[in-house]
Amino acid sequence: MVKLISNSEIIVLCFGLSKSILKTGLTHSPRLAVEYSELIYNVQDGVGLITLNRPDRLNAWTPNLEIELRSVIENAQQDGAVRCVLITGAGKAFCAGMDMAVLGSSDRKAFMTDSEDDVLQRYGYLFGFDKPLIAAVNGAAVGVGLCLALYCDVRFIASGAKVATPYTRRGLVAEHGLAWLLPRLIGPLHTADLLLSGRTIEAQEASQMGMALLRPSEGFLDAVMSYAKDLASSCSPRSMRIIKKQLLQARYQTFGQATHTADREIALCRGTEDFKEGVKHFLEKRKPNFTGQ
Repeated sequence: MVKLISNSEIIVLCFGLSKSILKTGLTHSPRLAVEYSELIYNVQDGVGLITLNRPDRLNAWTPNLEIELRSVIENAQQDGAVRCVLITGAGKAFCAGMDMAVLGSSDRKAFMTDSEDDVLQRYGYLFGFDKPLIAAVNGAAVGVGLCLALYCDVRFIASGAKVATPYTRRGLVAEHGLAWLLPRLIGPLHTADLLLSGRTIEAQEASQMGMALLRPSEGFLDAVMSYAKDLASSCSPRSMRIIKKQLLQARYQTFGQATHTADREIALCRGTEDFKEGVKHFLEKRKPNFTGQ
């Protein structure tokens, strides 16, 4: 069981994790043996599978679940056997937003910072995670639950699932940088529609907006796991790590700056073990054996 910690310890955990992730590349540390009370974590064929595990509450968000997610992400970052991470929900929902039963006891100030650094924001550490982060939205994703999915690099959504940003219908405003992030994913028109109306949309509309990739509900998790396992087995960890950095930097760059970055990184690739293996396995018509070096 993971016990709740004090507000000061939460801040240290938040800031310490963010900084350690930025400094840590692909490492080969022993896997950390940690038990969690509100999520399940296991590694399958190079994929770290995180399952939010409060199905009786539609995986609604709690302070403890937030702490556990930070911990498991740090675990996955340090584990060289993990090539990518997939997040999903147990039961019928992905995450139905903040659990109203604990809302009054949650101290939001514990997660606030005066820093404007991206990775030091409340969920900004997810941007600092340097392996592919995949969301498998198997059911309802609302409020902070949707934010969690949007912080992921690739999002899949099951047919019939629903998502919502109901802030205006609760007397609230867009949270966790959503007014910045969402237009970059689905454009300003769709963003204004969803945030101002607070309406609920279904998976097909979310897919049409470009929010997530639509997949049939039957066999949904297996299909997304197959995609994640393909990344883990067929793609260079180093290449994926650099491309994630490129995608994040490109949000602030001109086309010329992004091209200059690409030219520099391509030149660096040519001396790496993964580039040599990439050419060799292609010519030999076999599966690759990338090391991330």
